[in-house]
Amino acid sequence: MIGQVLRGRWRTLVVLALLGALVGAGSSVILSPGYRTTSSVLLQGPREADELLTQAEVATSSVVLDRAAAGLGDGETGADLRDKVTTSVAQGNVITIEATGDTAEQTQRLADQLAQEFVKYSTQIIAGSGDAAVQLAQERRETLRQQVAQTNQRISELSAKVNDGKTTVESVQLRTELQGLRSTIESAMSTLNAADTASGLGNMVVLGSAELPSAAAAPTLPQLAIGGAVLFFLIGLFGHLFTARTDRRLRDDEEIAAAIGGPVLATFDAVDRRPAGTTLRAKILRDDRPWNIPRVDVFADEIDADIQYRRLVSRLPHRRLLVLAVDGDHAGQAAAGRIARLAGRWFAPVTVSPARPVIEDADAEGVLVVTSLGSRSAWELVGIAEAVADAGLAVVGTVLLRPVSPTRTRPGASTHADHEALAGTA
Repeated sequence: MIGQVLRGRWRTLVVLALLGALVGAGSSVILSPGYRTTSSVLLQGPREADELLTQAEVATSSVVLDRAAAGLGDGETGADLRDKVTTSVAQGNVITIEATGDTAEQTQRLADQLAQEFVKYSTQIIAGSGDAAVQLAQERRETLRQQVAQTNQRISELSAKVNDGKTTVESVQLRTELQGLRSTIESAMSTLNAADTASGLGNMVVLGSAELPSAAAAPTLPQLAIGGAVLFFLIGLFGHLFTARTDRRLRDDEEIAAAIGGPVLATFDAVDRRPAGTTLRAKILRDDRPWNIPRVDVFADEIDADIQYRRLVSRLPHRRLLVLAVDGDHAGQAAAGRIARLAGRWFAPVTVSPARPVIEDADAEGVLVVTSLGSRSAWELVGIAEAVADAGLAVVGTVLLRPVSPTRTRPGASTHADHEALAGTA
């Protein structure tokens, strides 16, 4: 069925694909982010997870954005930059600032400017803070430095006494005391280094300049255009398949015979040569004909055999019969007219509406129904059978037409508008 859709509706599918490409290209104005790059800021010292998240929020605060906008000088405000900037926390106490822009250079400048303004603003906050914890840390560092100085002085005094060359009980005690003092000063130095590290919590470093983007970030305009074309093509393809799946028109001989209430007398293959459509699709695309009809490997002029029609007419009773076709079934109407011409005065062709069938000729003695496979639903055929019964007539039989499409055309062959059917089973 997919092959039939592609052969019969390829023009419509191509138009849908072009429309999808236009929609995708238009949506790139909203969906395409443009160029994207990142800048990283390292926060030195031990950090808590909540503190890192807070710093990430600071990086996109209105103050930082306003300063970055002023530094760029592009005429944008901090509010304009808010939708172009996102931040995240990476491993190793790193704040990642991601910026988007219309050009690669503009995006790189934006990421670098934001990183610099973020570092400046955070440093100013910490430097101007009057927190008591900061003052306490400064006092502790000063005390530790004094302790280190006193210890160094004591070590110098003891060293002078130990180095006199005499080994006595007093010298051994001094060496032991000297060793303890050295351990004390090492402990003090370690504590002082830890205090210095704690005092550097506000230190931030920008890890280099942001990378210059080499191409626009996905989804780009070509990607959206191709995606839209593929999406609309698939929608059109599966739309045809879904429509065929939900089609309630009968295509089985026995079901049609049961709905009409008459035996199937013959089944002919027929080419659907309906009149040219008047819709814009029919005029431009020329693919308004049914797509789900089988293709037969014959020449177009071979789909015509009067002998099968004559055999059918010869088996019908020689009495006045109505050859009934349904309005809109072009192949059925052509076949009904052909049967009536071959039978002469015995048959009279008539067309009824599928929605409200009414038969007015009361002089007939029976009805021969001619219909195409897949042209009417079960309820429509039942309505035709009820119309025949309301007219006081009986269905003597049913002639079915199987729509086909010839795959070849004989060179130089001529066909007539009335040649609609190929011999089937009669």
